[in-house]
Amino acid sequence: MDIQFTEEQELLRSSVQRLLRDQYDFEARRKIAASEEGFSRKHWDAFAELGLLAAPFSEGAGGLGGGPLSTMIVMHEFGRHLVVEPFVETVVLAGGLIEHVGTPEQQQSFIPEIIDGSKIWTLAWTERASRFDLANVTTRARREGSDYVLTGAKTMVIAAPWADCLIVSARTSGGNTDRGGVSLFVVDRRAAGIDLQGFKTIDGRRAAEVSLRDVRGQLLGAEGEGVAALEACRDRAIGALCAEAVGAIGELNSATLEYSKTRKQFGTTIGSFQVLQHRMVDMFIAHQEALSLMQHLSLSLSGGDAGLSRLASGAKSKIGYAGKFVADQAVQLHGGMGMTDELNVGHYFKRLSSINIQFGDPAFHVLRYAQLVTAA
Repeated sequence: MDIQFTEEQELLRSSVQRLLRDQYDFEARRKIAASEEGFSRKHWDAFAELGLLAAPFSEGAGGLGGGPLSTMIVMHEFGRHLVVEPFVETVVLAGGLIEHVGTPEQQQSFIPEIIDGSKIWTLAWTERASRFDLANVTTRARREGSDYVLTGAKTMVIAAPWADCLIVSARTSGGNTDRGGVSLFVVDRRAAGIDLQGFKTIDGRRAAEVSLRDVRGQLLGAEGEGVAALEACRDRAIGALCAEAVGAIGELNSATLEYSKTRKQFGTTIGSFQVLQHRMVDMFIAHQEALSLMQHLSLSLSGGDAGLSRLASGAKSKIGYAGKFVADQAVQLHGGMGMTDELNVGHYFKRLSSINIQFGDPAFHVLRYAQLVTAA
């Protein structure tokens, strides 16, 4: 599959490429990730000024109407440059939930602050025992007047140390693993009763363990129907993460090919060894297959095709295995220096490893795909 971009989409892609080429090379990225804050507000503002934060939102919500295809374009380029800023967390996850299940008042209040870059959001849904199960929620919410009060804990909340607001899943009824009874709530990160213990992730980003003790939150969407909203959100997030992974895979292939032309062993370049040529051909094929799946998934997300969750799981598993294969081969072909901090190969390896476990690892999605096919 090869998507033919419109003039507007080509303009978006070239704008992102130019910005990242000029301002976000590997050394700049290393400094950003190593800084105390862990991301660049200057670059976040530049993304907003360029319209990247507005691109996926519908025109009715104040965006540019680009939808999932614009997300694919942005995230593919972000993957090539290992961008650490929380585009997925703020725009795709939180922004998508607000746009799809929020009230008109919530959309008018929250989305403009995302688009102009003044507020950073993230989604807190993972708990220690939940693994990849969206319905396994022990955090509780009880109603008090027009608000709700939340008590519980969330783990591995990506971008929480940077966020101004969180969308938190909490149970308003039912047992801990019931599909019904899970609701979503908007919570101010600086609200009384919230405790964050931030840490650095293996791919250079920031996350936090979040504890909530009688924290006031605002209901987002219908009470008790949060799992369905999170499932649709997961499909959109998978589309974005797959695009990022494909961008990273492409860069690993390019770096490995270039290295094979200069590194000499036994008096000749290693790229002349037939067995290594076979490896690099396999890496190229894995990238092309992943690229095709990424485009197919993004087109399906744009059209709201039937069987979308099945396709999302298929793409996540296939691209996940492709990313692991290419990353492993790239590190091996670079030798010991492949995992050094000074070389970008190890950073791509770590980012692909992190992407692989977000919203379900490849093994989980193979099983989920089979279950969805059986149920169809």
